[in-house]
Amino acid sequence: MKTQTNLITKYDVAGPRYTSYPTGTYWDDDSFSLLKWKKLLVKSFNESNVSQGISLYIHLPFCEHLCTFCGYNKRITKRHDVEIPYISSLIKEWKMYVALFSIKPFIKEIHLGGGTPTFFSYENLKLLITELFHHASASPDIVLSFEGHPNNTTKEHLQTLSKLGFKRVSFGVQDYNLRVQKAIHRIQPFENVKNVTQWARETGFNSVGHDLIFGLPFQTTQDIINTISKTKELLPDRISFYSYAHVPWIKGNGHRGFKREDLPSSQEKRVQYKTGKSLLQKLGYVEIGMDYFALPTDSLYQAMKTGNLHRNFMGYAYSKTQLIIGLGVSAMGDSWYAFGQNVKGLEEYQKLIEDGVFPIYKGHVLSQEDLVIRRHILNIMCKMETFWNTKETFIKDISVVLSRLEEMQQDGLVVLYPHHLKVTEKGRPFVRNICMAFDLKLQQNKPDTQLFSMTI
Repeated sequence: MKTQTNLITKYDVAGPRYTSYPTGTYWDDDSFSLLKWKKLLVKSFNESNVSQGISLYIHLPFCEHLCTFCGYNKRITKRHDVEIPYISSLIKEWKMYVALFSIKPFIKEIHLGGGTPTFFSYENLKLLITELFHHASASPDIVLSFEGHPNNTTKEHLQTLSKLGFKRVSFGVQDYNLRVQKAIHRIQPFENVKNVTQWARETGFNSVGHDLIFGLPFQTTQDIINTISKTKELLPDRISFYSYAHVPWIKGNGHRGFKREDLPSSQEKRVQYKTGKSLLQKLGYVEIGMDYFALPTDSLYQAMKTGNLHRNFMGYAYSKTQLIIGLGVSAMGDSWYAFGQNVKGLEEYQKLIEDGVFPIYKGHVLSQEDLVIRRHILNIMCKMETFWNTKETFIKDISVVLSRLEEMQQDGLVVLYPHHLKVTEKGRPFVRNICMAFDLKLQQNKPDTQLFSMTI
């Protein structure tokens, strides 16, 4: 325990979560342009549309209440007359992208995120999906998923989306302790989670996920035990179990709803993680990459076993498309060769769309070095190992990277071979730190102020 505590103290530093590389902080906006974004997007489309299909991430930003743990772009409102105008903007944006392509897009994956996607009525969600497919075809193995709020996801939502082809849903649970729920402004009884989980299964969803968080204000290890005990009753197919990211300097008042001293210490958070992981494994869940657990019957587990696990802006996925188009305010796109992000202001987004202007406001064109580093970080995140023994995987500064990994090897977090790295079981909780050793942009330009959440 003393050794583990020392490791936590040593490696609990600010670091990226690596849903992209380079991370947004190190995007080179000066060399990026809308013209380059469109050109590389079309290049990627031509290379992958027929063989892979494309993915759509659709950001639905509206929420009726502010959850103080949330770090996503959202607009708090109880006015539902915002739904149709926003859907209209999404469809117009989609048409702008479709107009760039020489043939009809094949959609392999759609994910509805937020915000609160189930803020929208089931009729309007049906309208959105139907309109999207007026301008595209569905791949035979299409994957449709959405994020649901247990308090406002209705049986009609689930029935409608299931008929449209949605088979995967994740529900934000966080924690069942009422004091914790009050602190994060997310009060939802277990009964609500139970209802939506059962409804999802009854209406044909074959992968139901629950999102759990450790490190929340006032949260204790006993709360983790109690929450997973209740989770056992429902046995969702997959679980994301991740650390609360406290970044009030970025998210403003949303992360200032409680005091810093109300949060568990790094050591307590690690105990919460280890306790939760042990309990989940006893229930039959297998740890997938970082922060995810799945039953052996779930597609995420199958992807890990076959080596097809992938990670992108949306987290872990069991399929990969080279091209991801982000629709909606603040949404991010990935052409593999470049990243692009939409403006974050709702009114600005809608005005640009109305004027026929792509709402991209920042981005990054990946260099050859970026592409190589990206591959290594994806390998570590998804496979817990990486190799650098080919021309495509060689890093000219590999000796510098290895020097940063030597101490981690001494601490038992990784095993280094001449052309190979493997993360140990002991090193899994520190995978973000391991990836940081490969992050040349971070190492060359370390920020003077804290930009990222803590790694532990």
